Amino acid sequence: YQVSMPQTLTPFGAFQMGQMLQPLSEQGVLIVGSGSITHNLYEFDLRATGEAEYAKEFTQWVREKAQLGDTQALINAHSHAPHAARAHPTNEHYLPLLIALGAAHKNATLEVLDGGFTYGAIGMESYVWHAQ
Repeated sequence: YQVSMPQTLTPFGAFQMGQMLQPLSEQGVLIVGSGSITHNLYEFDLRATGEAEYAKEFTQWVREKAQLGDTQALINAHSHAPHAARAHPTNEHYLPLLIALGAAHKNATLEVLDGGFTYGAIGMESYVWHAQ
């Protein structure tokens, strides 16, 4: 099934939504949050061959906080992460990460899939929480 996020969803609300879905993962249901780790279409560049420095810094910050299990930092990324407003001028592509984080089992292990960058500003990194 596909579930849409409410338009007024906050970062903490996204995490709580994931927590509500968490029992489904214990029943073998795969919870997928789809977005982009950075998503600034204003800086989308068809000719770009690398990544924008701000997007790289934001992605590294998110990766580090996810690996540390720092849920509060990830929920409050727009206040604490470097270049957060530039990496995500709007939240809808970041919030699915928080839903997936909330749905992850407490003892889950994290696997980071480095998807690189597309068009300079679109980070394609993925996070997989494996149940123990």
